[in-house]
Amino acid sequence: MNKVIFKGTCTAAVTPFTEDGIDFDALAKQIEYQISSGIDALCILGTTGEAPTVSDSEYESIAKFAYEKIAGRVKFILGSGSNCTKKAIEKSQFAQKAGADGLLVVTPYYNKCTQKGLVKYYNDICDNIDIPVLCYNVPARTGVNILPATMAEIAEHKNIGGIKEACGNMEQICETARLIRGKTALYSGDDNLNLAMLSIGSMGLISVASNVAPKEVSMVAKLYFEGKNREATELQERLLPLIDQMFTEVNPIPVKKAMELLGLGSGIVRAPLTELEPEHTKTLISTLKSFGFEINA
Repeated sequence: MNKVIFKGTCTAAVTPFTEDGIDFDALAKQIEYQISSGIDALCILGTTGEAPTVSDSEYESIAKFAYEKIAGRVKFILGSGSNCTKKAIEKSQFAQKAGADGLLVVTPYYNKCTQKGLVKYYNDICDNIDIPVLCYNVPARTGVNILPATMAEIAEHKNIGGIKEACGNMEQICETARLIRGKTALYSGDDNLNLAMLSIGSMGLISVASNVAPKEVSMVAKLYFEGKNREATELQERLLPLIDQMFTEVNPIPVKKAMELLGLGSGIVRAPLTELEPEHTKTLISTLKSFGFEINA
């Protein structure tokens, strides 16, 4: 199998903003919260990190800051995908120099490519770096779907470290798992399917909900890997109402509001995203309290 970046749980971290920049104090606080709660890896500047709204200079500043704060305590994964292959290569090369252990590379979006184009996109990136790449399949957001046979071909490259699978189609995911088994790693990219994907051989989870509940989400994977399936199931079912609240509106709107309520950031999202609607905020507060959180509201 190609190099595995991590086993366990990775948080797809939010990026805390101020009204006119990056809230580095909040980012430091979030990183400590995650590491102290037992997370295995942190993914900075992915979809949940609102990477498309971050300038090049902000991207570099955030990456360097996160590398220094993480300080090798958990794996550091940096988002570096783009709808332009040249840009994705440049970002990936910077990420490697910035100390990333691996890259999360989303499929090209908007200017949609073919399956052949996906193979070339990932091969071109992997040919220009020396650290593992996680493909990110999230067709609901990108309009591009990495089909199982395509992922099997992509997985032949030595620098492919796995796939974050968030297509939402378990039949497709099972076929992808079958075709890449022994070649590269499968990771759950959908919190509702975390346990189901562990059961078909997922190496772990790349989670939105673990921004809020890193200890509990990571424990689902730990329990499963220890063979404690009943306990893992019970914990996953306890998490489901909280997970559902993370997706009442477009990610990361709800999770950033949750982080604000927990005192872990301002909750500011960048346009075109907007603040969580009042009715959803009310339900989120109730769910957080029911889960056992003390909140700032």
